[in-house]
Amino acid sequence: MNLKNQTKMHSFTLPIPIIIILGFLLNGCAPAAITAGIAGVAASESEKGLGTTINDTIIHAAITESMFKKDVNKFLGVKIRVDDGVVLLTGKVDNPQIRVEATRISWEPRGVIEVVNEIQVSEKSSIKDIAKDLAASTTIKGKLVADKNIKSVNFNIDVVNGIAYLSGVARTQKEMNLVLAYTKETLYINQLVNYIQLSETLSQ
Repeated sequence: MNLKNQTKMHSFTLPIPIIIILGFLLNGCAPAAITAGIAGVAASESEKGLGTTINDTIIHAAITESMFKKDVNKFLGVKIRVDDGVVLLTGKVDNPQIRVEATRISWEPRGVIEVVNEIQVSEKSSIKDIAKDLAASTTIKGKLVADKNIKSVNFNIDVVNGIAYLSGVARTQKEMNLVLAYTKETLYINQLVNYIQLSETLSQ
């Protein structure tokens, strides 16, 4: 899918009001300079490197801040993930217009090279479905942490309506295959969308 016609993705989740709004304020609305400083610490644990990590963090902060200023309530269900300039948007929103707007906002920051919009539109989600998604996501993350052959910090797992969206950086093809295998075998996962990148393909 050519993403030039789509909006930029943002890895930020805001499901239940107060707790998530606090997380939004802390993670999304912090000035880019401060956020970039935090990124420098995280870079030591990442396969992406300091420069790429700082750029991705600045992009994430810019998108989050724009959504917050536009209308924080409209984007509470949007999750944003940025990897090597590629923005991945997942989550749920009330109507198609919000989905399109999230894409448009995500393309605004300098440095974004691609936007993958996987946001779903649904008026309501049952508590049962939400519980299944959470259970699946938690299970997958637990498997990654337990496997010493996987550097779990380099991967992001988002499960929406039984669809698992994988993103991040794999050190080797073998590591990527392990992550994919764990995800496929997890209960409640009906589909897998893989956006994981190999470290050798990342820009220097």
